[in-house]
Amino acid sequence: MVIAEVRRDGRIDVVDRMKEMVQLGRDVFRTGRLTADSMALAARTLGTFGRLARARGVKRMRAVATSAVREARNGTAFVRRLRRDTGVPVRIISGQEEARLICRAVLHAAGAADRPQLMVDVGGGSVELALLEKGKARWLCSLPLGVARLTQQFLRHDPPLAREVKRLERHLEDELGPWLARAKRADVEEVVGTSGTITALIGMARAARGEEATRVDGTGADAAEVARLRRRVLRLGAEGRAELPGVDAKRLEQLPAALVLLDFILRRTRVDRLRLCTWALREGLLLELANLPLSRRATARQARLGAVERLARRWAGPNAHGRQVARLATALFDGSAEVLDLQPESRELLEYAALLHDIGHGVSHDRHHRHTAYLIRNGEFPGFGAREVEIVAETARHHRKQIPKASTPELQALPQSARWTVRSLAALLRIADALDRTHTGVLRGAAVVASPARLVIEIDARGRDVELELWAAKRRVDLLSRLADRPVHLRVRPKAAPARRRARKRARSSRARTRTRAG
Repeated sequence: MVIAEVRRDGRIDVVDRMKEMVQLGRDVFRTGRLTADSMALAARTLGTFGRLARARGVKRMRAVATSAVREARNGTAFVRRLRRDTGVPVRIISGQEEARLICRAVLHAAGAADRPQLMVDVGGGSVELALLEKGKARWLCSLPLGVARLTQQFLRHDPPLAREVKRLERHLEDELGPWLARAKRADVEEVVGTSGTITALIGMARAARGEEATRVDGTGADAAEVARLRRRVLRLGAEGRAELPGVDAKRLEQLPAALVLLDFILRRTRVDRLRLCTWALREGLLLELANLPLSRRATARQARLGAVERLARRWAGPNAHGRQVARLATALFDGSAEVLDLQPESRELLEYAALLHDIGHGVSHDRHHRHTAYLIRNGEFPGFGAREVEIVAETARHHRKQIPKASTPELQALPQSARWTVRSLAALLRIADALDRTHTGVLRGAAVVASPARLVIEIDARGRDVELELWAAKRRVDLLSRLADRPVHLRVRPKAAPARRRARKRARSSRARTRTRAG
């Protein structure tokens, strides 16, 4: 379950989530019926969800049942029982409807990519696929290939026998192969995976790399990592799988089928990268329940910026200071990225850190930079990778007071390249923040002029008094100077001479008269 508040401006703020695995499909795909035990657990869980929703003051609610219930002979009777006993308005949806709702959530969260993507949602009873291109689903389908179903039908031994795995792969070729061939012909560049199953597999891949699996949205795994996990898991029984790093104990039984399925998809499409999106069916339902317009034309960049701006509005209101600092910080980045050896994509992360750097004031003015980092780490950022969120949080945290030291625990948890990125971006953010010390947006702009001997930050002051900004900025250039290995100077760009200003004014007047005559 997911509970959210819908603002008047269309912003969605998730306020609570709950999850319980009731495994309704455990025997459905073998016997055709829901068991009494699984129905009882599902009813208790849904009753708990309903009570929490009512306690939260939820005004509109929607609940859906998917593959296991729609295939069970007693599924309709079970839904009637749920409505009667819990008061939750459950309805059974088709596979096509399930795929459509998942697509809507993924497009809203991750935005439109430049190249075609294959969306894959792996459930217990079904798999939903869609070809995403230019912010639209070109086609979508729902196939009875969920991992609980495949485990029951094909993998009877633990660990699975080689002949069982071959039978499973032949079945996937028959059922899934034609759809994957269509995706391959579309030149799919990336597979975007949703669902708890794929979240668990990517968590295992990250653990195998020695990374923490605390935040996985936007992260991913290479096809080679998935293939290695498959080989390892297929050699182990349940007890051996339970010892694997990052494993989800609730998914031990279904891990072999899940990895065979995912490896098959990546091999058949010849895609090297799997990326996770944690928004899926529940969030698709939420978007539809909120009656929000489709945002299919949003690019991935726009979707990410939208998530940042929603968090900024929630804690900082109009955030004029954050926007000014973001404008100045990205201008400083443009002039110093080569000197600091920063990758182009770091510019976007610096902009986000600048927009969010003061949101901690919404919690407390005291140590607000630490509150800012906490809010960023715990915010809703669909489409962001865990490392990106951490870079933004650490950059924003160090916009004031102590400079970021590579020896701090938070930075030590990052790879060396990411530590350098954080320190470099923080150096630029500290100066940009100082250049709006009065929070009045007095500066028109700033630019960096780099030479082997020095860095010069030129300030366009609009001819106004910027003494306080200069005073503050001079106290913040030390980190940039250290990283660039050269002194940093600040210089106010001279005002245009009166004669030049008059000439520009005459030119503008002349162009205006020309437009008037043309009209």
